Amino acid sequence: MDLVDKAKNYVSEKVAEKVANMEKPEATIKDVDVKKISFDSISYHAKVSVTNPYKVPIPIMEIAYVVKSAGRIIATGTIPDPGSLKAKSTTLVEVPAKVPHSAIVSLVMDIAADWDIDYTLELGLIIDLPVIGNFTIPLSYSGEYKLPTLSDLWRGDDEEEKDEKDEKEKKEEKVKKLEEKEIK
Repeated sequence: MDLVDKAKNYVSEKVAEKVANMEKPEATIKDVDVKKISFDSISYHAKVSVTNPYKVPIPIMEIAYVVKSAGRIIATGTIPDPGSLKAKSTTLVEVPAKVPHSAIVSLVMDIAADWDIDYTLELGLIIDLPVIGNFTIPLSYSGEYKLPTLSDLWRGDDEEEKDEKDEKEKKEEKVKKLEEKEIK
């Protein structure tokens, strides 16, 4: 091996070592909410917190997602060019995922067992890092969506009832105070 090849190898090793030890963006899924239930689908929104350690904004090239339930893939998709990560900051990225009811119908056994939908959301944030190129941050989040029962739909949940009761008490208190002022 001649001197030029040795120099190339040395430089390649040092660059690879620096790139491997370089700080990279990190992400976590903070929450997954059901945003909308329509006649044809359920829309989920994942809130993803992404920290950018660099002094420059980094473009997000694409977000790929897979929603799984009961071991089956029930929805997949990509979101092209969802924006950029702020420089030296944390950016909250919302990832919408739409699951058709036809896929949920296939989960009847899981739903019948405990009246909820257990799901796993897998995300891949593909960002364009300077020098390195495209870099994928893999994320996964598991949860369950409790389906409302007929009695829940009929009477509402306990929290709703408590809020209504509190509201009624506040109105009664205001009326009482007004009556006291009128008497004086």
